[in-house]
Amino acid sequence: MFKTGGIREVNLESKQLIERYMAAYFEVTKRLNGQIRDIIQEDITMEQFQILKYIAPRGRCTSTELADTFAVGKSSITAMITRMVDKGFLHRTRDEEDRRVVYLTMTEQGRHNYDVVQGQIMSTVSTYLVHFDADEVEGFISAFEKLARLIGEGSIGK
Repeated sequence: MFKTGGIREVNLESKQLIERYMAAYFEVTKRLNGQIRDIIQEDITMEQFQILKYIAPRGRCTSTELADTFAVGKSSITAMITRMVDKGFLHRTRDEEDRRVVYLTMTEQGRHNYDVVQGQIMSTVSTYLVHFDADEVEGFISAFEKLARLIGEGSIGK
């Protein structure tokens, strides 16, 4: 049973809707991620791009923050950060007041790679979005953001 607009309940075959969602999600992510991987090729991995995307608006962050955000272990994020530092994408800086805290910031090369890949992804995704009107795009994104928020809040069974 799903609510429509929060006003009235509509009986729907939830299993079929979930199957449709899973099929569409799988197809979109499989194909779109494949296209994005082709765009970014071997310069940067999708995970590395996501880290740069996270840091870009913030300016800096810590590895603990990244591990929490991406729900991975600290050893995994440390290995990824080390590779990104070695590639020249990130720079580590110790906090002057608390030397135990290490901040991660983007280097000029990291910013350049981020900007190039971000532009290519925007261009690729926009070729699909032009087939929808503004209300369809807004409705889809709003619903997907709501799902992301519910999942992030751990709203299972609520």
